[in-house]
Parts: sequence; structure tokens; C-alpha cells
Amino acid sequence: MLTTELRDVLTTDVLAHLATVLPDGAPHSIPVWIDTHDDRIAILTGPTSRKARNMRRDPRVAISLTRDDNPYDPVIIRGRVVEWIDGDAGWEIIDRIAMKYIGSAYSRDKDRVVLLIEPEK
Repeated sequence: MLTTELRDVLTTDVLAHLATVLPDGAPHSIPVWIDTHDDRIAILTGPTSRKARNMRRDPRVAISLTRDDNPYDPVIIRGRVVEWIDGDAGWEIIDRIAMKYIGSAYSRDKDRVVLLIEPEK
């Protein structure tokens, strides 16, 4: 479950770094847009991206970010992907996240999917 403090950070336009596990066990980290969806963390990606393939194989993730108002107080989350949302329901979430970061709907020129992450720690 998301705490109020964590929800407050995730609803800002801070960039997060998502770490997944490559097939050989090595870490893979990439910056992502992030938000909340109900009591889960939402990110978006291409359905065949490296991170998507990693999370389909192993749903464990780590997320790190720093607050704009205090970069010396890192936020570190471990969890797992528990749901994939595509189609109209996915685009609704994607557009909400895009509005936060770029002020407009996300381009429809590429396929995208939303991943919902259940924070564990």
C-alpha cells in the first residue's frame, strides 16, 4: 500500500529510475515517468521494450528517485509488477501521466502499455 508521503512524491513530475533484471541476472536501470493508480505505482513502456521483456520474465523491480525539494532524501521502493494494462484503459492512464510531464496527451504513434507495481518495501 502507498503511504501518503510516498503518494505525494509520486504525484509530482519527478523522474524515477526503474531497475529490472536482465536474463543473465545483471541489473538494467532506466529513467521513467511515474505516477500512482489506486494503491499501486504506474509506469508506461513499449510492450516489447527491454524493460517490458525483463518484467514479463521476472516481475521484481526497484525504483529510486529524489525529491526536487530535498535531493539528499532518496526514495527507494522495491516491489513487483502485478498488472499490465493496455487498450483504452491503458491510454487513459498514459495520458494522465503524460499531462503531468509534458502537458498534453501522449502520442499514439507507438504502442504503449501501463505496468502497475505493488510496492513491497
